[in-house]
Amino acid sequence: MSARLEPCVSIDFDSSALDEVVTKTKDWALMHGVCMRSRQNFSPDSINFAPFVLVPSTFPKKEFEKAIELQTLVNEMIYRIANNYEFLKTTLAITNTVDPFTAQLFKIYTTVQEEGVSQEECCGGLFRCDYMLDRDAVRQVEINTIASSFAGICTRVTRLHRFVMQELGHGDKLQQLPENNALEALCGGMLKAWEIYNQPQAVILFIVEDITYNICDQRFHEFEIRKQNPNVRVVRRSLTQLGRGGAVLDAERKLIIDGQEVAVVYFRCGYAPDQYPSADGCEWDARLMIERSKAIKCPSISYHLAGTKKVQQVLAEPGFLERIFDDAEKVAKLRDVFTGLYSLDLNEEGDRAAEMAIENPEKYVLKPQREGGGNNVYGKEVAEVLKQLKDNPERASYILMDIIQPPLLRNWMIRPSTQPMLVDTLSELGIFGVIIGNSKEILHNSMGGHMLRTKIHTANEGGVAAGLGALDSPFLVDL
Repeated sequence: MSARLEPCVSIDFDSSALDEVVTKTKDWALMHGVCMRSRQNFSPDSINFAPFVLVPSTFPKKEFEKAIELQTLVNEMIYRIANNYEFLKTTLAITNTVDPFTAQLFKIYTTVQEEGVSQEECCGGLFRCDYMLDRDAVRQVEINTIASSFAGICTRVTRLHRFVMQELGHGDKLQQLPENNALEALCGGMLKAWEIYNQPQAVILFIVEDITYNICDQRFHEFEIRKQNPNVRVVRRSLTQLGRGGAVLDAERKLIIDGQEVAVVYFRCGYAPDQYPSADGCEWDARLMIERSKAIKCPSISYHLAGTKKVQQVLAEPGFLERIFDDAEKVAKLRDVFTGLYSLDLNEEGDRAAEMAIENPEKYVLKPQREGGGNNVYGKEVAEVLKQLKDNPERASYILMDIIQPPLLRNWMIRPSTQPMLVDTLSELGIFGVIIGNSKEILHNSMGGHMLRTKIHTANEGGVAAGLGALDSPFLVDL
């Protein structure tokens, strides 16, 4: 049975009190941008409030601070991996033979490497490292190195929960809601990259979907950039638009859009196969063109590959972190938050892991090389999928991970067009990070704020953008 945390305040409301606070908080969310476009009734001219939980979720202060303090080291780890061609080549060799999407990314990476990327050219990383509590200690779920979302909205959610706590008569507890500078930090990172590029008239390019549901989060980044530096312009384009002639490289490898030089490329799209839909591969052509350019990519293709599940699994193997760091203290800190990760390559090690999961499927989660939520396999399906993949090379495109058992917490979940639900929930903490560097040195490395996503405890996936989770804030307590 899962452990249980106590709510930060009493949530036993009568119907009248619940209706009053929920109605007011929905309006607060709508008026302050805690919003998304509806997938069911999409219109470019309207938004709904994003799903949220009514009161902030209890979270151990010590573990929150551990995750915060660890982020610059996580950033450095990804930087070192991304700048180690042989490590990525070796680690992803089998994956590239069975997963066409990863193989296509790696093909671009290899092409650029062979053409000779200058060691002085910078790359940027806007990461989010996700954790869950397991026996009151944080365990790393994954590291998102591309399109790390919700830095914009989550800062508003912190303010929303401050408002709710005051409405409920608990203004004395606001100091237990940590400050959240995620939006300012990530946008500051992009502007730092823009300054390093050193062309005052150059723009920042956002790579976006053809239809954007998480529009407020993206626009908050755009508006914050303008706020921090009124002289910097942001343009938004899809990979399809760029691949259909919307951008060119000049003789000096400058990326040009509508006559404007691009200093920084920020990817909010490009992490899933369905985001490269054209039969002629124009989106892949656009991705290669961007990688060939002098623009600072956030992320570069190497950072993207460094965030793959296979890399995460290999890093957790005994001895591998020591190949990246010669500092035993750094290795110990990173390994302390790892959970069990297992290869499913077609060899004796992979066979043992598969058999282990087939015998006890409830103890594991099966993860493909995909980002964006909704891709993992849980429960009895783990055994079914692994049985189907027996002796199939495709098995190597997955990794196996120990299931994490976070504590349950009772809360009210508030979603558009539904009544408030009092449910058992579990949460996932994300810590943002910013890093900029070239192959010789790190030029900037910082922690970039936090987010909390919460889901009904029976749901396997918790992505808010995918419609399966809700936005939240940590309420820090000493346990």
